[in-house]
Amino acid sequence: MTHRAARHDLHGIHLAALMLAGTALFAKLIPLPALDITALRGGIAALVLLLVLLISRSRIALPSARHYLAMAVGGVMFAIHWMTYFKSMQVSTVAVGVVALLTFPVITTVLEPLFERRLPTRARIAAGLVVLAGVALIGQDSGLGGNVPLGLGLGVFSATIYSLRNLLQRHFLQGVSGAQVMLYQSAITAMVFAPFVGASTLQAPLPVWALLLLLGTVFTAVPHTLITHGLRRLNATTVSFVLALQIPYATVMAAVLLAEVPGPLALAGGALVVAGSVYATASGQRAPAPVAADQREP
Repeated sequence: MTHRAARHDLHGIHLAALMLAGTALFAKLIPLPALDITALRGGIAALVLLLVLLISRSRIALPSARHYLAMAVGGVMFAIHWMTYFKSMQVSTVAVGVVALLTFPVITTVLEPLFERRLPTRARIAAGLVVLAGVALIGQDSGLGGNVPLGLGLGVFSATIYSLRNLLQRHFLQGVSGAQVMLYQSAITAMVFAPFVGASTLQAPLPVWALLLLLGTVFTAVPHTLITHGLRRLNATTVSFVLALQIPYATVMAAVLLAEVPGPLALAGGALVVAGSVYATASGQRAPAPVAADQREP
């Protein structure tokens, strides 16, 4: 591994974090229900990823029936995760939704030992308490718009579902590439919610469809590809640390583009969530059987 190649991959991970942070803005910019946005995002992303895999002549089929069953369950969980994530930001603010979602590394480090029939370490429990304190601080910031408690609740629920999906993926989808997982689970997301998409959504004006296309391609398929590629040379801890930067990235974007400026309590709470997530990720990498970092993608 050359220093130049590693630096390029690191730049790619930073770009991916910036893009994933930008994803949050679409919850406010696209004037559609969270369910409709999620369904169309999944369909567009699946088509793009299918095209990429076909052009690159990569494997599309899964190894066994067991893998298809695990993929189906994980896909439904992924659909719920995406929908509740967007809904959390629609009912509150972008910063609230992103901070709540970024609790998932801590949730994962607490839940994973239970799947392996052992107790979480003190370090993981401490990280969880720090993150809870951060979320509580955000909930006390009266200057934030919308229904902050509901936004935090939906965001943490989304993070929990995402963590469970990652654990399922780790234990039952070994040997399946990140691109394959995103292809199948994006398609499943579209199929789960497509029956509920309103006719008015399909008749949305061209600018709305342009935003949906941008969300499904540049802000979904591209960052996931960059992360998967970067993990070939960078260690999982480095990637996870960089992805935690989604919180300040999204907060700045929302302040500049949407005039959503968090107050001191929200900023302090966000800092605690980042600190707890980074610490939990680092301690998780030192513990046995850590969660693979290519699953750390919203």
